Amino acid sequence: MADHYEVLGVARDASPDDIKRAYRRLARELHPDVNPGEDASERFKLVTHAYDVLSDPDQRRRYDMGGDQSPFGGGGAAGFGGFSDIFETFFGGAQGGGGRGARPRSRRERGQDALVRVTLDLGDVVFGVHRDLEVDTAVLCETCQGSCTQPGTSEVTCDICHGSGHVQRTVRSLLGNVVTSQPCTVCHGHGTTIPYPCGTCQGQGRVRARRTVSVDIPAGVESGLRLQLPGSGEVGPAGGPNGDLYIEITVAAHDAFSREGDDLVATLEVSMPDAILGTTTSIESLDGSVDLEVRAGVQSGDVLTIKGRGITPLRGSQRGDLKVGVHVVTPTRLDHKERALIEEFAKRTKAPRPRLAEHQQGMFSKFRDRFRH
Repeated sequence: MADHYEVLGVARDASPDDIKRAYRRLARELHPDVNPGEDASERFKLVTHAYDVLSDPDQRRRYDMGGDQSPFGGGGAAGFGGFSDIFETFFGGAQGGGGRGARPRSRRERGQDALVRVTLDLGDVVFGVHRDLEVDTAVLCETCQGSCTQPGTSEVTCDICHGSGHVQRTVRSLLGNVVTSQPCTVCHGHGTTIPYPCGTCQGQGRVRARRTVSVDIPAGVESGLRLQLPGSGEVGPAGGPNGDLYIEITVAAHDAFSREGDDLVATLEVSMPDAILGTTTSIESLDGSVDLEVRAGVQSGDVLTIKGRGITPLRGSQRGDLKVGVHVVTPTRLDHKERALIEEFAKRTKAPRPRLAEHQQGMFSKFRDRFRH
């Protein structure tokens, strides 16, 4: 005769929890539905009998004193008194599968998340903006307030499962009769039925409606970013908690400015005389006019910086800069007098013949990549 403690692989002073854990582990390994081998079947019978004896305090005490020497003696019919634990092991009884401790399924569930797409102007990104958004979503039924029943009525206990939410059936197997449990098909596992559902929501506890959600969109957002508003999504069935609302941002292209990190970039066209002599001009930034000094001798590709006229970062307060790339415009049509003046200027300055400047190609590429839009 194998020792029951050795069969389960536990010490003689093992606690009831240790014995139960050992049995469940071996039952999963040796159960005929999992391991059809003949040796596994015999071991399974020994494991089950050992657990029947050691899990019962009285039988365990008698066994420790020398009793229960037969392979399937003692308690439990034919040594299969542990089927409730076998069922719990394979069907998750305590986890809602219908075994011991199973509970009816609640009608109240969390609502789904909702997604709204918002298009912003570049100016909205600089400072942030407040928006009132119209959202088509599920809201709480005002008639039944989420109870799903007509006013003055209530849910009733299911006649089939008697409120448990599950029905049991007996399945014959090589080991005898095994009782399994499934959700009740009448109440769908809720344990109650609704004889008089609410006419407004058809017993759902919620209806589709359009509602307004106010949101403050912070500065510094960019296309593709999603803002999360917890609890502003759809209300759940039977008045369950709301899901979340996600706002997906798209930033529209601007005619004059583009974004590079927290900086704004633009291109300023400068006439040839102004490029030679220098000038001061007023440009319209996204937050008003600003004076910009163009130094004498400025070249195409030079970048002029206006501090603090860029974008406020998403997590910060120090605004970026406005970067203005200079493009010197060469006149293409000259009258006789203008041409004569340019020729005289060329003679006086003794301008060199055109030639490739060192690193010119790299400078052009950098300017083109930085300010094209």
